[in-house]
Amino acid sequence: MSQASLRRRLAAGERTFGTMVFEFFTPGLIPVLRNAGCEWVVLDMEHSGAGIDTIKQQIAYARGLDIAVWVRVPEKSYAAVATILDAGARGIMVPMLETVEQAQDLVRWARYRPEGERGCAFGMAHDGYDAADPGATMRTANDEIVLIGLIETVQGIERCEEIMAVPGLDVGWLGHYDLTNDMGITAQFEDPRFVASAERLAKACAAAGKTAGTLDVNLAYMRAQMARGYRVLGFATDVMAMRSGYQQGLAALREAS
Repeated sequence: MSQASLRRRLAAGERTFGTMVFEFFTPGLIPVLRNAGCEWVVLDMEHSGAGIDTIKQQIAYARGLDIAVWVRVPEKSYAAVATILDAGARGIMVPMLETVEQAQDLVRWARYRPEGERGCAFGMAHDGYDAADPGATMRTANDEIVLIGLIETVQGIERCEEIMAVPGLDVGWLGHYDLTNDMGITAQFEDPRFVASAERLAKACAAAGKTAGTLDVNLAYMRAQMARGYRVLGFATDVMAMRSGYQQGLAALREAS
């Protein structure tokens, strides 16, 4: 699976599977996730405190592996997006996407001309330090980079049809905890208002030829989202998976003793 084929699979309506990492940034992390079956991983910078050096190392550990490294940047700014792309990330997730203008900014910052206005610095980490033809490098990057908008506020849902129609945006990711918190119903994922919002985002993505995504360790929640049409599907986070795995294993040991 090439990075470009992953983006094309999204556009073709296929499901893809991965996870998100907040804490355990070790050299073996990405290979372990790939061997577990992840097709992509989102490295978090918004809530984890991870900096560019940590992220750049993780991207380096993923070179040559059949897994896409995407990064959630901590803010909506050119500097945040460009720095992570230059480190070699093949996807960018931005938090709290709420307007068409913000979606257009993301595309402009992340894609080379003629699709955007990404700055040029060739032969660097994002090119594998290869002195390739600049034109080919730009076309390849534009074909591969996956752009993900976190729709996680009431305002974002209210404008999701317009947002997802922005050319160059690939995924509308449902931030379910923040969205329910903004609604005043924190973590109440069966509330009719949340259900209606989740369905609305899925329909907005489908209408625009884009992909809806979400993540949780709760498989009942994930199955419900899959039934609504979500296709970028994340299982747990590194912290969730470790905690739940040890809890289940230790509980089974105690019961057997």
